[in-house]
Amino acid sequence: MSSNRPLFFLATVLATLLTLGSNLHAQQSKPWVAPKDAESIANPVAANPTMLKEVKKLYVSTCAPCHGEKGKGDGPAAVALNPKPADHTSDAVQRQTDGALFWMISTGRNSMPAYKAVLTETQRWQLIDYIRTFAKH
Repeated sequence: MSSNRPLFFLATVLATLLTLGSNLHAQQSKPWVAPKDAESIANPVAANPTMLKEVKKLYVSTCAPCHGEKGKGDGPAAVALNPKPADHTSDAVQRQTDGALFWMISTGRNSMPAYKAVLTETQRWQLIDYIRTFAKH
């Protein structure tokens, strides 16, 4: 019986890894939807050219490594990420409410970090104002 223990252990580890991988894949393929109460929160920070110029620096240092400087989801780190970073120029992102984007930036998911404890509330709202500059005209 003891000769089967290593094989049993290996089979258990493999089954666990396969289950975790399957669960991660299922989570990654689900749409990322903010809670209804978050969607209705209005952005209290009004965009202006001076603020947008300043927050661009924050975007470049914090967001651009994954989302790219032009917000297309093509930053240098994007190659290694699954799922791929959101394209901030896309209709899918631009259709999101400010409250939904604020919730996503704050809570994170998968390879998207949670910025609630890293950035101030004002900085997170300012980033949303900056992301709005990527809207297709």
